[in-house]
Amino acid sequence: MDAALLDLTIATPLDVVVNHQATGSLRAEDESGSFGIRPGHADFITMLAPSVVRWFAPDGTRRYCAVDGGLMTVSGGRTVAVACREAIVGDSLERLEREVARVRAAQLDAERCVRVETVRLHAQAVRQMLRYLRGPVVPDGQEIAAAQERGR
Repeated sequence: MDAALLDLTIATPLDVVVNHQATGSLRAEDESGSFGIRPGHADFITMLAPSVVRWFAPDGTRRYCAVDGGLMTVSGGRTVAVACREAIVGDSLERLEREVARVRAAQLDAERCVRVETVRLHAQAVRQMLRYLRGPVVPDGQEIAAAQERGR
């Protein structure tokens, strides 16, 4: 492997989304701001802010990866590893922005569906408890004792 290249890995709990050599340099962002990594960089660890990691792919194209925060490590002056919950890779910022917006809208919709289902289940549980606490339902015009006799 060429010493002038960085080995880049970006992984989520479910997938390795990037695993190749990045040419020359890489840009990322943590809470202190944007920074760059070049071959020979000192060992380094930082918590990334939700941002876009940028680098050149081995074929010379500019690549981007939107990360939802995460942990970045640099070791041996050439191995860069990013572990994050979510990552979306793109070839252009415009397409990446659209994809992130689409994924975020789908996540918000899924969260809304979960909230609606949670409220529905909660209401159903409350109704069931009220039915239990009220006892048997007595039809109009009948005494409770007569209704209890029929229930036996």
